[in-house]
Parts: sequence; C-alpha cells; structure tokens
Amino acid sequence: MKAIALLCMLILETGVAIAQSQTTMQTIIEDVRRQYAPDRRVAIFQVEADAQGTLTGKTNLPEAKTALLEKLKKQGTPYSDSIQSVPAAVLGEQIYGVVTISVANIRSQPRDAAELATQALLGMPLQVLDKDRGWYLVQTPDHYIAWVDWGGLQRMTQTEFEAWEAADKIMVLAPYTFSYEKPDAQGQTVSDLVAGDQLNLLEESAEFYHVQYPDGRNAYVAKTDARPYKKWLESLVISEEKLVNTAKRMMGLPYLWGGTSYKGVDCSGFTKTIYYLNGWVLPRDASQQVNTGELIDTADDFSNLRPGDLLFFGTKASEQTNEKVTHVGMWIGNEEFIHASGKVRISSMNAEAPNYDEYEKGRFLRAKRLLGNAQGVQRLKPELN
Repeated sequence: MKAIALLCMLILETGVAIAQSQTTMQTIIEDVRRQYAPDRRVAIFQVEADAQGTLTGKTNLPEAKTALLEKLKKQGTPYSDSIQSVPAAVLGEQIYGVVTISVANIRSQPRDAAELATQALLGMPLQVLDKDRGWYLVQTPDHYIAWVDWGGLQRMTQTEFEAWEAADKIMVLAPYTFSYEKPDAQGQTVSDLVAGDQLNLLEESAEFYHVQYPDGRNAYVAKTDARPYKKWLESLVISEEKLVNTAKRMMGLPYLWGGTSYKGVDCSGFTKTIYYLNGWVLPRDASQQVNTGELIDTADDFSNLRPGDLLFFGTKASEQTNEKVTHVGMWIGNEEFIHASGKVRISSMNAEAPNYDEYEKGRFLRAKRLLGNAQGVQRLKPELN
C-alpha cells in the first residue's frame, strides 16, 4: 500500500510540475507576443506549448521566435521547437503577389462567408504568406494580414515581381470605368476598374492607353480615365482643398464593412481612400489611424480644426473599461465633417444645423492632424508633406 501511495504521489507531483512548466512557457510566449506582435492584424505570432513542452504554431517574425527561444533557455525550461515560419514552404518561390481584379475582397478567414477584413486594388503588391485550399494568406502594403481567394491575385517569384514593379504604369483616376479588348469604348470589356487601380503601360495612342494586367491580359483604357503613374505622382500636391474635394467625390457611396474602394467603404476605409488618392497610405483601421499625426486641442470647441484633420469617435475610458476607438471621419470646415455611416455623408457638430449629428458628437474622442505631421503614414512621394 505504501508503494502504491508513493507512486500516486510521484505521478501527482510530476503532473503538477508539467502543468507549472506549461504555464511558465505560456507566460513567456505571451510576453514575447506583447513585445513583438501586439497587433494581430499586422503580425503573425500564433505559438502555443503543449504538456510535453513542444512549441507549435507559426510566425512571420523570426526575431520574435529567436527572442522566445532565448527566454526559454535562460529560464531553464526544456522545449521542442516545431514553430513554422512563414512564408510557408508550400508556396515555393512564389511568395509575391499582385492583385488582378479591380477590387479584391480580403477576408478574416479562408472562406467566402468570412468577415470582409479589407480590400486591395488592382496592381497592389502583396506578400504571400500561406495557403489553405484555394485561399492565400497575404499582407498588404499597409501591413494588414488576411485571406484572399485564388481569383484575386497573381502569384509571382521575386524576379517576376521585380519586373512588374519596375514597369511603367497607369493610375486609374475615374471613380468607376472599364478596360476594353480593343481601343473602342463601345467594344467588349476586359474588366471594370476603380480609382486607384494600376496597370502596366505598354504604349499609348491619341485616346487610349494599351495596358497589361498582372496575369498577362492585355486591354485598353481611355486616357480620360487614367494617367501615367509617374506623371500622376509628380503632380501630387497634398492640401486641405484637395483632400476635401476627393472626399466629396465619394458622397453617397454605400457603407461596406471592410470596404476601401469606390465599390463601398467603411469609416476608416473611406479616410484611407481619401488620403491614398492624394499620395498617402494610412493604416487600415480607425484604432490604428488614431496613432498617426499630431493631437489637436478640442477641449473647448472645434475652432482649432482644419480641413483634412481626422476625428475619432468611440467609447471613452472608464474605471472598468479602456477607451475604444470605433469610428473616424474627416473635418471639412464650417463645423462639419464627412464620414461613412450608412453611406458617405456630411454631418455637423453645430446643434443648430439641419445635419447636426448628436450621436457622433456625444462619442467624440479626439482629433489628429496629418498635414505637416505625417507620423505613422507612408508617403508614395517621399517629399509629399
């Protein structure tokens, strides 16, 4: 009986030790995740430890994996490393991609019914990270990570991608238009196009650009609908007036959760599109955009705001909960801001105005100015400020 009791105690103590070791590993994993990948939308660090000390999961941050293993060694915790690095080996050398349709829907999970996380425009470069059946995990230029189906991108090797990137391009500027099989606007279409799409420029005639898609299709685009990308970039001069004019051209567009194009926008997709068409790439979500620019004093009123300033709304912090930024709009002057809510519309902070938005004013959090302080923003034209 004593032997059985001792054996039971030994088994119990071993189980406790294993559980404690696993808990310690999970704590270290979480510490590393908070340090290297605090925002799951823009980084992959999906790592777990099982009862035997085997580390599984995947990451696109080799420095985070190195830090984790070093911490475990320092702690004296035994482990077995089975963490997968991405891009995944199944992709081979084709770890680059370019969007092939006017607007690619990028979803939170690899299935058609999953939440629309964001969108990517034709010609947009993507880093391909993983594959699940006909879906590809990709990272967009604003670092957002989500899934696109096979029909939305052309996968490429580094050599193919560099050739695509180096080629002359056109920038579509018309809100919505088409490309054609022949230089004839009454002829067969090749695809639809929206503002912000890019195609390789092969040659041009008096009325049309002869272009090529990332997947090799040839087409023609009316010169009234686009402009050579380099000339468009050279002509960019971002200003309050241009931002307001761009925003107002999208008046009435339908609200679409995850939308960042003329086919539909959510609140942050709208502000992102405004700035993109003026040469700046903003982070994807309102809770990310709030970390850009310079804080403007709105303690007393809105008199310090300038057109182009971003207004952020949501839930104020309390003793029980943290602040939560859930909505963004852009100030256009005259005590008004433009935003995507139901549709793109203009609201007022003036209680006497017919378009007064009491709801949004009641949950206003802060305003940020990007013009003159492009902190947290990528500029297509480095000197554009």
